[in-house]
Amino acid sequence: MGFRVARLLIGLPLYGAGCALAVAAGLGVDPWTVLAEGASLRTGVATGWVTNIIGALVLLAWIPLRQRPGAGTVLNVLLVGTSMQLVLDLLPSVEHPSLRILALVGGILLVAVGSGVYIGAELGPGPRDGLMTGLHRRLGWPMWRARATVETAVLALGWLLGGTVGVGTVVFAVGIGPCVDITLRLLAPRRRRSTKPAAGRMPSSGPRVSP
Repeated sequence: MGFRVARLLIGLPLYGAGCALAVAAGLGVDPWTVLAEGASLRTGVATGWVTNIIGALVLLAWIPLRQRPGAGTVLNVLLVGTSMQLVLDLLPSVEHPSLRILALVGGILLVAVGSGVYIGAELGPGPRDGLMTGLHRRLGWPMWRARATVETAVLALGWLLGGTVGVGTVVFAVGIGPCVDITLRLLAPRRRRSTKPAAGRMPSSGPRVSP
């Protein structure tokens, strides 16, 4: 258990730092960070702290869905936005186009590494992933429908509030899945073995990532 908690304490801050790099790039971020950016612009509260607040609010939505949080869920709410904000406070302004591209790519890779570390701890999903699995269980929606519905609504709301939507949003959506699959294979081999389908059973869908 101590080792698994250590994975959380390393992986979640890495995830938050990756999100901070993507924000600093200014080329577009994932839907939930778009929402955090938009809410930050409207409220004056820094993006990282808004990320924590959104995570806590999403966790409240678990109650009618009868989802049960784990240690990883609670630490996700506390650490991802905090580490994001600390890194944003330390990062210099990224102005040159090549540096912005490097920041975006580095952010995606860091999110993937952080995901590979903390998901392997298997101590509870992040609040946003738990929301989607809860909708899947309670409403009978396919996982793809639950994810697409929630993230489309979140992206639209964040964009209306002024969050950054751009090429980085597309790159993140396309690239994060394969990158996390690689890091899970490298950093969470026990999880990979446990998810191999038994003979005669269909494999489950690939990894899903959300802070």
